[in-house]
Amino acid sequence: MNKDEIFKKQRGDEPFKFDASVAGVFPDMLRRSIPGYAASLEAIGSLAARYVQDDTHCYDLGCSLGAATLAMRQGIRATGCKIIAVDNAAAMTSRCRQVIAADDTTASATTPVEIVQSNIQDVDITNASMVVLNYTLQFLAVADRDDLLRRICDGLVAGGLLVLSEKVIDEDEHMEKLLFDLHHEHKRRNNYSALEISRKRTALENVLVPETVARHRERMQEAGFEHIAVWLRYFNFVSIIAIKHG
Repeated sequence: MNKDEIFKKQRGDEPFKFDASVAGVFPDMLRRSIPGYAASLEAIGSLAARYVQDDTHCYDLGCSLGAATLAMRQGIRATGCKIIAVDNAAAMTSRCRQVIAADDTTASATTPVEIVQSNIQDVDITNASMVVLNYTLQFLAVADRDDLLRRICDGLVAGGLLVLSEKVIDEDEHMEKLLFDLHHEHKRRNNYSALEISRKRTALENVLVPETVARHRERMQEAGFEHIAVWLRYFNFVSIIAIKHG
């Protein structure tokens, strides 16, 4: 695993991009930056085993290098399924194809995967029993988020599942400052310097736009999801599951 040292070199004065340099160190970046990330992947596999239905589609929207795709693939017990993994960054989809190709050689790789380079807003969601947005929605313009969630819900079969993982902001300003500080301490414990943390925060400003858990719940309800719950929270990172009425 290549070590993330991007912001030792970059000053953060340009917006964050999912380019080749990020793709090359992405697993290390996620491991050191997002508390609870491994747990979210483990749960995606367990949820796939429970909710993916025979002869349906699964979507990994904003798939990056395919970690959630692999988690779904390893968890699926249903037959006749297909996973569609989507990302708009060429560097990510290129490396994702390599990751999936390597997994294709394993005995457990029974569910086919189609990798699509596209904006997630342009992808038709059809006959889906599971959709994953693992730290993806936060990079989409706020004005586009309601429509995407509606299209996902419309494209899910009865009893279908959405997994949404996001960085959030807390409604309580005092608690938001505490969670912010705890996250930065987490990154320092994972050997990011104060300069690297500051530079990355600057690069992500106006690129990653977090919202409150309440806003995410409201959006899911408006989209048509009936059952919604936060199943994981670690500082200011949450994973929410939402189920379409059966």
